[in-house]
Amino acid sequence: MTYHEQNRENYLETLKAFLRIPSISTLPEHKDDVRRAAEFAANELRNAGLDNVELIEGKGNPLVYGEWLGAKRKPTLLFYGHYDVQPAEPLEEWKSPPFEPEVRDGNIYARGACDDKGQVLILIKAVEGWLKTVGKLPCNVKFLLEGEEEVGGEHIESYVQSKPPRLKADAAVISDTEKFAPDLPTICVGLRGIVYTELHVQGADHDLHSGVYGGVAPNPIQAIAEILTALKNREGHIMIPGFYDRVQPPSEKEKEAWSRLPFDVEEYRKKEIGSRDLTGESGYTVFERTWARPTLEVHGIRGGFTGEGAKTVIPARAVAKISMRLVADQRPEEAFEQFKAAVAKACPLGVTAEVKLIHGARPSLVNPDNRFVHAAAEALQQVFGKKTVYIRSGGSIPIVGVFERSLGIPSVLMGFGLPDDNLHAPNEKFNLSNFYRGIEAVSQFLEIVGR
Repeated sequence: MTYHEQNRENYLETLKAFLRIPSISTLPEHKDDVRRAAEFAANELRNAGLDNVELIEGKGNPLVYGEWLGAKRKPTLLFYGHYDVQPAEPLEEWKSPPFEPEVRDGNIYARGACDDKGQVLILIKAVEGWLKTVGKLPCNVKFLLEGEEEVGGEHIESYVQSKPPRLKADAAVISDTEKFAPDLPTICVGLRGIVYTELHVQGADHDLHSGVYGGVAPNPIQAIAEILTALKNREGHIMIPGFYDRVQPPSEKEKEAWSRLPFDVEEYRKKEIGSRDLTGESGYTVFERTWARPTLEVHGIRGGFTGEGAKTVIPARAVAKISMRLVADQRPEEAFEQFKAAVAKACPLGVTAEVKLIHGARPSLVNPDNRFVHAAAEALQQVFGKKTVYIRSGGSIPIVGVFERSLGIPSVLMGFGLPDDNLHAPNEKFNLSNFYRGIEAVSQFLEIVGR
């Protein structure tokens, strides 16, 4: 029995303890919890046998660093992950408390189970297995964990951009993505970027009686609806001038590979989406729409009265949160300026519109033809018993582009989540089989890299 097999129960209990910490980075009232999660991760690195473990303080939540550099003339891998999590709301939709982990049907349910605490522990435990049994690693490793990934990652971005010598490495390894299917080993080679904004619309200088002033007073909620309609049509096409000019389409070879993936569009609609129909740009497949086409989505609208009963007011102001997902070779700063100009043009009479940038990140494409991606593909195939497939993701991991631009290193996106893990939603889960096999796969990956 291997070290990892012997310690499965210990790994599970460690994961549960990690998940019990409500490290919600977007809510100030959880700042102490976020720090507790950072300290927990640091202790796990120490217990695994890493050297020079420390919390790197800065303007935001601390970064967690640790290293093992005893493999002379061998490559160095920079392991990245995050210990912060999304808010758990709506709480009433959880089948078990979000910060009281519960195992059901081979899955562990809790906020952060897959995104990203479970996957962070995969990386740590893979290293621990080598150091506790062999006493050394086949290659050098460094860990850099952050607590602001869910709110834009400004602290880690500025830290990496300063190019500290301690971050010198040959490749980054990130387990914050998903497999295409439960038993299909997967490497992600493309991520969309993001521009996240707030649209503030002001009408009158105070709320007004709709009976007395209705028909003459501007309504900011109506104005937001008009602006949104001008930004994207019913077919899902974004109407912002110049928005698509830089879009790099996927190659025919890549699209052909996607067409061979095991995928049932009706099952996807029913089980993953749960809607009556799928929407989006006509003429594109589901994979193209979610992996290789930009989007514009509204996340929330706030304004007026929404309580029980009736209150007949015309609100003075309204706010909408809007994001755009970008694909190669779109630029966040350019897309934001295009967005601002389109909002200004669509703004109706009687109101003012102000757009605020919350955060942005560039899209990333990883060249799969490098030794570290090949090593990951081989390791995954060994553990899962199937040929590794390459996909893209519709999500964003800003640090991938930062590593490439600032450190000059590629990223290996070696994730173990599943499409139905409910990331950012109630009842987030992580399949425990993938958790344990992920540890074995990363362990194999270290050996292959060190050959």
